[in-house]
Amino acid sequence: MDPTTPALLALEAGVSQKWVREILRELYGTLPEDTTRWVLDDLQAEEVRSRLPARDGAPRDWALEVGDTVRRRQLHRQYGGGQQGGISSSSRTSDIFIFTNPARRSRYGYDLHEGLQPDGSFAYTGEGQSGDQEFTRGNKALLNAADEGRTIRVFNAQPPYATYVGAFTTGDPLCSLHEIPDADGNLRRAIVFNLVPLDANPTLLAPNPGQLRLLKPQVGRWDPPDASDINVIVDATQLPPGDRIVSRQEFQLQADFGHWLTDRGTPPSRLRLPVAGAIIEPDMYVEAEGWVVEAKKSTGREYVRMAIGQVLDYTHNARALDTQVSPMILLPGRAESDLRELTADLGITLASRDGDSFELVRP
Repeated sequence: MDPTTPALLALEAGVSQKWVREILRELYGTLPEDTTRWVLDDLQAEEVRSRLPARDGAPRDWALEVGDTVRRRQLHRQYGGGQQGGISSSSRTSDIFIFTNPARRSRYGYDLHEGLQPDGSFAYTGEGQSGDQEFTRGNKALLNAADEGRTIRVFNAQPPYATYVGAFTTGDPLCSLHEIPDADGNLRRAIVFNLVPLDANPTLLAPNPGQLRLLKPQVGRWDPPDASDINVIVDATQLPPGDRIVSRQEFQLQADFGHWLTDRGTPPSRLRLPVAGAIIEPDMYVEAEGWVVEAKKSTGREYVRMAIGQVLDYTHNARALDTQVSPMILLPGRAESDLRELTADLGITLASRDGDSFELVRP
């Protein structure tokens, strides 16, 4: 018998837990000493139920809070939707439920690409256990979720229980196509959705079994990317409008800068940083200078602003792991003067292509 908690009572009544906790405070005051959450006996639970509104249709509010664990059947009893499969659309609200458990789905190749990503997004493999996956049923629902204003609610499934990870939406790119094996080892096309958190704790997601787990930063060999031999993930004509393909200019810029650094005696390395259950990695790390480098293919304002946020994030997390670094942005030319002033104020070194060489502007 599962303990009765505010989450369960809120789910039964279709109300928020705030409502339940207010009743608990009125009845019993603060939490009992040495406890971190309410666990009610039968008499307490019935007293709270008597003060909650009777269900008379669709749920009034979303009942679960991030980290709550409930039986999956309890969730569907209140919100509707199919109790099997990884994607389930509520029949009573606009929510779409996602259940992930890569360890159990490895038989169908789902674990190859599914999991928490370095940028905090979540890669989720669509439904369809045999043959090429198509944009139908649950996959179509995810495809159109943002346009239709539907919230994607992600759960870490450990049957019969499911832990609520939080609310997500689709990112940019919305999805990508990959080849994965089916149960018989035959390759097929899979849709991997790019889900970004709205109000969530992505660290509650089941870790990808193939994901590298680090306890401390790891410095490794850096190999220059070959811009003439980069595999674009998928032909853009196969994806919904708005998705993008990988650009080659940025990779060529990285390769040229890496060769220039090596020639000057400060070769680049790779730096992998464990952060919040994922691994983040700057474009390169110049250990002799302590630079973490974020490259962009354009000197346009939006590209530079994006690079600033990314390189400061790398710097912050590296320093938190006792790695002494300073931020650098790599650009294909000179940025506008106000952007150069901004990066200098933030302590960021700018590296700009200058013919066959590179100009360094230190803060």
